[in-house]
Amino acid sequence: MNLKNTVSLVTGASQGLGKAFAEALLKKGAKVVISDINHVQGAITKAEFDQKYGTSQTTFISCDVTSQSQLKDLFSKTLQKFGKLDILCNNAGINNENSWEETISVNLVALVQANYLALEHMRCDHGGKGGSIVNVASMSSFLPAAHAPVYTASKHGVLGFTRSLAEASRLGNYGIRINALCPGFVNTPILDTINHEETLGMFYQFKDTVKHLMDVFGILEPSIIADGFIQLVEDDSLNGAAMKITKSKGIHFENY
Repeated sequence: MNLKNTVSLVTGASQGLGKAFAEALLKKGAKVVISDINHVQGAITKAEFDQKYGTSQTTFISCDVTSQSQLKDLFSKTLQKFGKLDILCNNAGINNENSWEETISVNLVALVQANYLALEHMRCDHGGKGGSIVNVASMSSFLPAAHAPVYTASKHGVLGFTRSLAEASRLGNYGIRINALCPGFVNTPILDTINHEETLGMFYQFKDTVKHLMDVFGILEPSIIADGFIQLVEDDSLNGAAMKITKSKGIHFENY
């Protein structure tokens, strides 16, 4: 896919990985809808991008992805603003073992709903023009994590859903490529959750274990993950792929 003049929607895009994904798309000449529940940080990011890429290339839309009405409104506003949708990046995510229902709602339920909303607008067999969806999973999609059982379950779910929907797209000729991005530890605000008992709950006792894992496996920068994201979007041969990104191996794929 040539990204110039495409329209992308990125959730959780005001900071961290989402911001890196949005900027990587802008550098390729795409128009980007920046969406986030944090409207203050979203406005700051929008202003920063305006200076670099021009005011017409982005729009910020505040959205709580766990609200089905807000999520539907997000897609409607995207189409009203730019007239089409070519790329969806489901990046919004949290790690809160104390509020585990919310973790599942944000990381998995909202992601499923966003995928289905995107299908409504993008499916070739329903009059759409196809496109690309990237669902942000994690290396936790493959490994156990004592400090975050529910977060891990949600990311296992993301990977399974992504691969299954990609197969449905292939069999049904939807014209949409759906892939999973599975990074290791990344230098974003979500890493700080391990330092707070109010987020890890009963699993706070394992904080030193996960800190040791960070020391062993290393921490990646968002720009490296953004490189992998762009590869998933641009490479028309990829559908149902699970892209892993680690400090030791860089960008590579899970072979099933």
